[in-house]
Amino acid sequence: MRTLIRSAAALAAAGLALTPAAAAAAPTPSPGAATVTKAGTSFLTATTITPGQPVRVAASTGDHLYWSFRAEAGQVHEVTATVSFGTARTGASTWTVDVFDGLRRRQACTAGAQTPTAAATAASVALGCTLRRVRPWAEPWSGDPLPGTYYLRLSVTDLPEPDLGLPVDVDLLVGAATGGGGSGDDGELAAPLVANTRAGTVLTAEPAPEAVAEDEVGLTGWLPEPGSRWVWTSAGGVLAAVAGVVGFALTRRARRP
Repeated sequence: MRTLIRSAAALAAAGLALTPAAAAAAPTPSPGAATVTKAGTSFLTATTITPGQPVRVAASTGDHLYWSFRAEAGQVHEVTATVSFGTARTGASTWTVDVFDGLRRRQACTAGAQTPTAAATAASVALGCTLRRVRPWAEPWSGDPLPGTYYLRLSVTDLPEPDLGLPVDVDLLVGAATGGGGSGDDGELAAPLVANTRAGTVLTAEPAPEAVAEDEVGLTGWLPEPGSRWVWTSAGGVLAAVAGVVGFALTRRARRP
């Protein structure tokens, strides 16, 4: 009997040790960190925050709120968010917090209520997401979290239509924990994963005269070569049209009495 009790206790302890939620503590604001009071509406306008910096934003139900933060190799990030409802609602609503890496790939959560549902009478709803440890290197096909810029998106996915646009208050915090053992990787990412939002450059000055001359010469490049099939096809079409007109004229003249 004692052996069975000891085995059950050992299994329970092992289960607690393997639970992701038990391994990561709830994030706390950094001392002296300024509170962020705004959010972006897309990946390009995401508001930049740092781990440990609290966020408090007044928004409307149905808004898509975006934030971004930097992640370093070896860190484990935990996102916590609370949506508070200021007015009465007509039905339940489902909320979600999504995390994307620098290549806009959606990252999985190992713990936390990522998509909770709030009852119509609830005053608030809590969301959470614990990410996997950021690796210094990985295969391109693996989709593992790598160093770079990460994006957070908070939105509502299901709600009654009359509740759309009602005011809400959002409190969000990102925590970053380090340590807990190495990942065993023997490589290193050449550069952090950051989305390329400036693919080209805008010309603000007039082009040089030499460049204009080159452009004018380049305009003649659309003309086909003399031996190309386009030239022979066009010439054949013109000859066929002329032959048709001449034949019609001769036939018409022959039919006259």
